[in-house]
Amino acid sequence: QVQLVESGGGLVQAGGSLRVSCAASGLTFSRATMGWFLQAPGKEREFVAGISWGGYTRDYADSVKGRFTISRDNAKNTVYLQMNSLIPEDTAVYYCAADQTRQRVGRRSSDYDYWGQGTQVTVSS
Repeated sequence: QVQLVESGGGLVQAGGSLRVSCAASGLTFSRATMGWFLQAPGKEREFVAGISWGGYTRDYADSVKGRFTISRDNAKNTVYLQMNSLIPEDTAVYYCAADQTRQRVGRRSSDYDYWGQGTQVTVSS
């Protein structure tokens, strides 16, 4: 049974930083492309960042380039999203996702096979 468990969300002031983590189990993590998505209230889920198996390919949404960094530790079966220079518009539930089908980093929700339960990130102004 595949499980993705996010942690590290919370409340932070604008300009601050936060790191969210996603611990994976029940899958071959080193062969899974991992992604982070966000969903704000009343909006569709959208791509934030993705990282390939070995971490050599990383992709970011334009809105977070230069502020967010995705990384992974295959020894710990964990993927991270370091978020710096946070703005109120980053407020959302952040979801971790795993794709065991493709090596490339996908940007669509349908590219991913498994999802975590989400962690809330709130940025106050």
